[in-house]
Amino acid sequence: MTEAITLALTGDLVLDEPDPGYWLAGIAPVLQKADLAIGHLEVPHTVSTEQLEGDVPAPGAPLENLEALAWAGFGMVSLAGNHIADCGAQGIADTIAELDRLGIGHTGAGADIARARAPAVAEIKGRRVALLSYNCVGPQAGWAAEKAAGCAYLPLDTRDGSPVAPMSEIVGVPLAVAEILAEDIAGARKAADFVIVALHKGQVHTPALVVPYEREVARLAVEGGADAVVSHHAHIVRGIEFHRGRPIFHGLGNGCVVTRALSPDQDNPARRDWARRRRELFGFEPDPAYYLAPFHPEAVNAFIGTLVLGDGLPHAAIVPVHVEAPGRPVLATGARARAIADYLEKITREAGLPPVAVNDKGRVEAVS
Repeated sequence: MTEAITLALTGDLVLDEPDPGYWLAGIAPVLQKADLAIGHLEVPHTVSTEQLEGDVPAPGAPLENLEALAWAGFGMVSLAGNHIADCGAQGIADTIAELDRLGIGHTGAGADIARARAPAVAEIKGRRVALLSYNCVGPQAGWAAEKAAGCAYLPLDTRDGSPVAPMSEIVGVPLAVAEILAEDIAGARKAADFVIVALHKGQVHTPALVVPYEREVARLAVEGGADAVVSHHAHIVRGIEFHRGRPIFHGLGNGCVVTRALSPDQDNPARRDWARRRRELFGFEPDPAYYLAPFHPEAVNAFIGTLVLGDGLPHAAIVPVHVEAPGRPVLATGARARAIADYLEKITREAGLPPVAVNDKGRVEAVS
């Protein structure tokens, strides 16, 4: 029997505050213990001051803050999201160059679409794990092309036929999506024993909700040969389901997001306006104590996903995480850990997904 591999999985990472190691230290023990820790790098780390038109632009984070990811245990990151191209081609190039220097694998963005779709591969205990990363939510201005930098993407349909953008109502999954996933997963499988697909998808700041296209795309990834699917973008955790025995994490929430770019008290007019509209669109007022992570109140219920990859079907589990003010994730224990596990069971049911049970060790299983 081959020795199993353990993966630790987090959602969005935004580290544009000083002392990034402090903000990651509360979850680092789990990441460092895993054979491979994977997160989603949400914003570029760059010296570029360029701003992409077509979405609310995120500011570039300091290049030197990426060192904290390596220290915390991250060995691989997905990059295909709605902000990675916000500082243009230079922002992507700076980020990738620094990740390469630090030895952190990456996938999902690059100087052209071929490089953006190329998998990241890590060898662990004599076996290889590949990661693929796709943006499902736009903006299309940030998508890579044959001769243009950007992120990898899945070309979904909007209700009104307009270009895909983070607030679009996505209603259709064209055949091209299945074809892209099948082609890329087959290619990754030639270089790896296990393939993980990361999707940047869903509606932000809304508890429980998993819209139909999300389930369809995730299931297409499994049917295309993925061993597991992970997701992010919503800034709040979502339910877990199993398809053909493979786990689908519909939302890993925030891995660690500490930024002042989401505050209404700032000079950038687009970001200031978004912070104010967010209250109208999603119906909540952030707790002022969480000034570096002004998300939905239920976003304090967080977790690190884990996968055990061996000779059979993957085993899925969670490590409960509590987000303490002003936005620092810390490992949850005791009654707080159980409450987060109960929350995951609850939002899985409320999303209309098949029910799951989370035992006291965090193992997640479908309820028959």
